[in-house]
Amino acid sequence: MEELLQKIESFKSEIKNAIATTSEEAEAFRIKYLGTKGLVKEVMGEMKNVATDKRREFGQVLNEFKLFAEEKFETLKAGSASAQTETGDGLDLSLPGDALPLGSRHPISLVRNQIVSIFQRLGFAVAEGPEIEDDWHNFTALNLPENHPARDMQDTFYISQNPDWLLRTHTSSVQVREMEKGKLPIRIICPGRVYRNETISARAHCFFHQVEGLYIAENVSFADLKQTLYFFVQEMFGKDFKLRFRPSYFPFTEPSAEMDISCLICGGSGCNVCKHTGWVEILGCGMVHPNLLENCGIDSNKYTGFAFGMGIERITMLKYQIKDLRLFSENDVRFLKQFTAAV
Repeated sequence: MEELLQKIESFKSEIKNAIATTSEEAEAFRIKYLGTKGLVKEVMGEMKNVATDKRREFGQVLNEFKLFAEEKFETLKAGSASAQTETGDGLDLSLPGDALPLGSRHPISLVRNQIVSIFQRLGFAVAEGPEIEDDWHNFTALNLPENHPARDMQDTFYISQNPDWLLRTHTSSVQVREMEKGKLPIRIICPGRVYRNETISARAHCFFHQVEGLYIAENVSFADLKQTLYFFVQEMFGKDFKLRFRPSYFPFTEPSAEMDISCLICGGSGCNVCKHTGWVEILGCGMVHPNLLENCGIDSNKYTGFAFGMGIERITMLKYQIKDLRLFSENDVRFLKQFTAAV
């Protein structure tokens, strides 16, 4: 009995000092002590040689010995797994890595960046402003006083906290802020998101993106405006198209015009996008109204200027022949993947 207890204490000492840095070493420990022919089984087999009155006491010793060995094995197994993770053992670093999906910019961002690049080559700087505006910068300074009928053309989201605040309906408010600074001449484009309370459909959305341009200096003419826009359209769409200006009305420009190009989707033969006319309006433009210049502290007798504005979604639909505006905001990966090669 005493000899057997000394043997168990010797095994416990070995178990206590055992080390395993790999899963193979931990498995070797299990086989040696806890396997079918392991030392724990061997010691438990000595029960038949213990006197009957000592078996209860010896049985408790054997159970403690077995639990001790099992706890040590669990500790070694966990330690070896952690060591392998930290050192990379068990990993074949020569294998190729997992392929990562190639992302892309959103088509709206692609076209916005191209528009900005074209006008920057003409000397236009980029100006930005807040999306939550006040009535002065969004309407009144732009020659749209209170109760002006032109305000009805733009269904506006007002902020309930303050009736003078609203979500901007165009980026013209950025132009006003730049003119108020009084640093002339001004040659800027104003890209950004705008909001209008419209029913969502294939041709309209409650938010969209605009790029507006402004050039104010001495002796600026409508001819300067036309040549600027001719250059933009040729750079954006190429030269295989027709272009026309139509007289129009905007309260912040006089004279005003809308510019159309032949539909790139149907080639001018007529489709749903161009309403079967063969023409698609891409922007509005005109000479800056003298009242707007005076509202911003600019002498309208000395300075003149032109302004234009376009919807980026409209340009993108024409460029990539997309027929439904809602696709831009649905986050459908199948749609967005088509533009990976365009980055």
